[in-house]
Amino acid sequence: MGLKYLGNKWDKKYASKLSEEEKLKYRSNLLGSDLRITNFGGGNTSSKIEKVDPITGEKTQVLWVKGSGGDLGSIDLDGFAQLYMEKFNLLEKKYNGLDSEDKMVEYYPLCKFGEGGRPASIDTPLHALLPFKHIDHLHPDWAIALAAAKNGEAHLKNFNAKFNRNVIWVEWKRPGYHLATMIKKAIANNPDADGLILASHGTFHWGETSYECYKNSIEITDEIGQYVNTKLKCIGGKIFGGSRYTLIKNSGELSEKIIPFIRGKLSEGLPLIGHIVIDKSVNRFINSKDVKKLAYLGTSCPDHFIRTKVRPLFIDWDPSKYNFNNFEEKFIKALENYKKDYKRYYEENKDSFSPSIRPASPTVVIVPGIGLFTFGKSKKEARITGEFYINAIHVMEGATALSDKIENGRTYNNYVALPEKEAFDIEYWLLEEAKLKRMPPEQEFSRKIVLVVGGASGIGRELCIRIASEGGNIFVGDLDINGANKTASIIREKFGEDSAISGQIDISNRESVRNCFIEVVSKFGGIDILVNTAAIITLPDSDGDHSDKNWNKTFNINVKGNYFLAEEFSKLIKLQGREGSILFFSSANAIVPKKGSEPYDVSKAALNHLIRELAIRYAPYIRVNGVSPATVLKNSSMFPPKRVKKSLKKYNIKFTAKDSDEKLIQKLADFYAKRTLTEKDITPESVVEASYFLLSTKADRISGHIIPVDGGLKEAFLR
Repeated sequence: MGLKYLGNKWDKKYASKLSEEEKLKYRSNLLGSDLRITNFGGGNTSSKIEKVDPITGEKTQVLWVKGSGGDLGSIDLDGFAQLYMEKFNLLEKKYNGLDSEDKMVEYYPLCKFGEGGRPASIDTPLHALLPFKHIDHLHPDWAIALAAAKNGEAHLKNFNAKFNRNVIWVEWKRPGYHLATMIKKAIANNPDADGLILASHGTFHWGETSYECYKNSIEITDEIGQYVNTKLKCIGGKIFGGSRYTLIKNSGELSEKIIPFIRGKLSEGLPLIGHIVIDKSVNRFINSKDVKKLAYLGTSCPDHFIRTKVRPLFIDWDPSKYNFNNFEEKFIKALENYKKDYKRYYEENKDSFSPSIRPASPTVVIVPGIGLFTFGKSKKEARITGEFYINAIHVMEGATALSDKIENGRTYNNYVALPEKEAFDIEYWLLEEAKLKRMPPEQEFSRKIVLVVGGASGIGRELCIRIASEGGNIFVGDLDINGANKTASIIREKFGEDSAISGQIDISNRESVRNCFIEVVSKFGGIDILVNTAAIITLPDSDGDHSDKNWNKTFNINVKGNYFLAEEFSKLIKLQGREGSILFFSSANAIVPKKGSEPYDVSKAALNHLIRELAIRYAPYIRVNGVSPATVLKNSSMFPPKRVKKSLKKYNIKFTAKDSDEKLIQKLADFYAKRTLTEKDITPESVVEASYFLLSTKADRISGHIIPVDGGLKEAFLR
């Protein structure tokens, strides 16, 4: 019948120039690039490739298979495990049944080929034990819908007849060596099979060449999609029992108010980063008549609930009667019941060797009429959790559409979630626990959301990069949107696509400040730290005077702007019920009286006192501190070449028209350095390190203070 939903993206000319292992990578990237085929981190691919043994010099068959923790969409060659097939095949003699299942994993490293590659995952035997050169194990929503349907096996027979296929069915078993023996036996009993569905889990496809394997994967996946979607179209508006509620008209605005509150309640231990999931299928699901029952059943595919937990938190309320107090009351009660149920789930399913109970807070929150919110230790994890739950919704959609009968439009009974005991045994698997313990310790700013105003250049940019390097989730705010975008781009290139975003802000305008905070919340779910490096300095006229306009503009930005930021920040901290931290940038000029820069100097003196008063006002929940640097010239937007030359003339420092801007800046920096006790110029890096300290947990008992970073400028000793 041909492809209807998926496209064959294989470039034969390009692939002809690739080695077998490069073709495996190419195939994996193509499959992983489409979330309809497999979710992030889900599925695995393999090829059995003939290589020369570096010790014997003889040819040997090597299994290249996606390694532990990899993602098909982004995997590179070093993301695959490489194992001697001859050695791995000998492990069958070591297998003594289910009791030795976890023990088998300890043998996989002993079969390693060569020096590189990723550690082998628990799915390795699913590829090694099967008699095919190239194998794809995938998690397409359509196929899992079939796999999670109570009558799925019967539908598979109908599918095979309709599409002239021989896809076989294997009952659910937790991934591992025993499942591999089950699949091996099933294929031996069905040598003409051209695919396999594992109940509640996913699909297997294979081929004699990498291209044939890829072609089989997308064609069978597409055909299953055609089969399931035909059933969905028949259901129409009756899916999930039909609609019960509709989205509130201002649901987007309410989401931005609700998610910080939710984040605060879920982050009673370690803070979480939030994500607002926007998708048509999500809206249909969360507002349906059957959402409560289906949500409680939980997901079917183990790859889903490892991130989504055994079930989401569902807020059972009528959104048409919305007011925040009503929502707050409903949420707190629902969360309390969720935690009780999670403890019940743990106690009823634990074994004597089970790890200790983990935090009971959900990672998925369903609020009818408003939206679906997901959470994780990073923005990336929160976003991916949302993608996984969309996968789960599509699975429930398809499985219910495959029902043999419709009872009052309700088809949820045909959907089969993974039994609680099976779910528990995966969530609390000792191998998963060991993997968690091997994780590196969290970085200083992990799980923290940081707004840096003035991040387009200079100190602001350096501070953004420094905090991001320690795990911070950065929002770069600046009036210079191009510069802010550049900073965010630098951070994303270094630390990943979810690590930073940018937006425009005019801190002299309260509405602009408020809108910026709304944007931070919509992207990250809340905020923890506010930094403002932005300020303005105006130059006097030829008589040395400053206009009223200069005075007003300087105070609006350098004083009132910081006050606006602090007030809007405090509202969010209160809503979250968590501690926060503010860092404002003052100047040595606040202490040292000078001629010619009166509006700037006086505004910074006012800021020093504002820092102290805000520290008192917002104690004990918000720490407010300041950094007071002497002149920073490197990459500073406040020191364009014209101003540098004017300063050189002011101090009778010689320079020529041939001197570069960099040389002029260094001349001025050297002059300033000679005035200090350390005789060192003030760099963005030196200011950033002091700022980093004040924002870190090491300074959690410091508030209301201003740290000078001026090289020891005695005239600026704080009074």
